[in-house]
Amino acid sequence: MSDIPERWSKADIHPDMWADPGEDPRTNDEAGPDGELATLQEYLKSYRLTLRMKCEGLDPEQLARRSVPPSTMSLLGLVRHLAEVERDWRNWIVPDDPAPRLYGEKDGDFDGALPERELVESAFADLAREQAATDAALAAYPDLGVRIEHDNTSVRELWVHRIEEYARHCGHADLLRECVDGRVGQ
Repeated sequence: MSDIPERWSKADIHPDMWADPGEDPRTNDEAGPDGELATLQEYLKSYRLTLRMKCEGLDPEQLARRSVPPSTMSLLGLVRHLAEVERDWRNWIVPDDPAPRLYGEKDGDFDGALPERELVESAFADLAREQAATDAALAAYPDLGVRIEHDNTSVRELWVHRIEEYARHCGHADLLRECVDGRVGQ
């Protein structure tokens, strides 16, 4: 008997995908976005949605499962981590005193990812709130070439770093989800 789940997908047309194109909320038949900012926004939106999709249908225990030992990473930990990341990037944009960490010191985002319904709901609420707040802060800078006072970083660099962070962690989410229940796909 093995604890390793059997691999599966909800897709029929492309069985290596998460969902068939007609069922995937990230795809549409429209032309791609016009302009650099719109393109960056669309990529970030897609990665954010991918993370949510990787977590859908799982209970708190599955979301909090550290399924690739010895790593402390879990899907819930990734949600909490990305809420923390959004806040951190916003601290680079807003000239006020930095907002405090959401989950305490180093690795609190992953270490505190426990299989409790209230904690799961709170993590997703934290992520949505932090995403909206960072999006609002960046909306004040439609010129991607503008440099932010903190460390003279360009707005473009902040957008690209956010996309990179989500892309990297969506790759982790792929592996974590497959270890949890065997579901595969992009």
